[in-house]
Amino acid sequence: MPENTDAVILDGVPAVAPDGAPVPVDKRDKPRSLWNDAWYDLSRKPIFYISALVILFLIVISIWPGLIASQDPLQCNLIDSQNGPSSGHWFGFDQQGCDVYTRTVYGARASVEVGIFSTLGVAVLGAVLGGLSGYFGGWLDSIISRVSDIFFGIPILLGGVVFLSAVKGGSVLTVSTFIILLGWPQLARIARGAVITAKEQDYVLAAKALGAGHGRILLRHIAPNALAPVIVWSTIALGTFISLEATLSFLGVGLKPPAVSWGIDISAAAEQIRNAPHMLLWPAGALSVTVLAFILLGDAVRDALDPKLR
Repeated sequence: MPENTDAVILDGVPAVAPDGAPVPVDKRDKPRSLWNDAWYDLSRKPIFYISALVILFLIVISIWPGLIASQDPLQCNLIDSQNGPSSGHWFGFDQQGCDVYTRTVYGARASVEVGIFSTLGVAVLGAVLGGLSGYFGGWLDSIISRVSDIFFGIPILLGGVVFLSAVKGGSVLTVSTFIILLGWPQLARIARGAVITAKEQDYVLAAKALGAGHGRILLRHIAPNALAPVIVWSTIALGTFISLEATLSFLGVGLKPPAVSWGIDISAAAEQIRNAPHMLLWPAGALSVTVLAFILLGDAVRDALDPKLR
């Protein structure tokens, strides 16, 4: 056995490097947190980088669409109605003579805005209500659970048709508000379960024994350890909310012209799919790629944060 007292001892045997030399104490691995382990796993997944780059690209063109589209999405000429792709107009023209490429690029803005605002609202409302319900229990848990059951009983598409039809002028704020109202119960249940599991851990019981208040226990001990399922669900839900906005706009109750949305363009192109399939191909393709990117990113984050899947 090597006589180097500075070597790391594992089960009575000094740990050695690949070359046979003992591993110094100062080189040993430090305990890693859940988030460090998650990042280590994510950094080894190509699908994480691919989906993240796609999402980053979508966010960039949502903020600065002029970087890759120099025309006005509302500038149309009926002379070009339904014309196919050409050298100056890669995606062709729609029924109104608008450039499909420009409208596809600008359509990302409304979809991403609805997805982000809805996800943030649902995450905050659902996490707060679910966290309080799981932590305090009792009558508060019963009230929040029964209210969430009522919202669960409302079909989201039917609710969207009724709610948004009663509201004049579809906008990003209106559609996002509707999604938040019907989207929070599912996340509240996830947060509730995570908090119930976390509050039974020894470190929480020790904090209570030391006299820590409810606010400190929730924010310092429970929230960081119950956050993982909320992040995973929110990542996947963002893509779902973008798809929901497009569906509502397709049905005519979501965003309305002159807003530029993939759902609006898909709705207008559906009637001309045989005569001008390019009108439907590009906005539908952009929507599919966006939703797929968020779902793949959510799956990668879930695999990284869930110890059972490692």
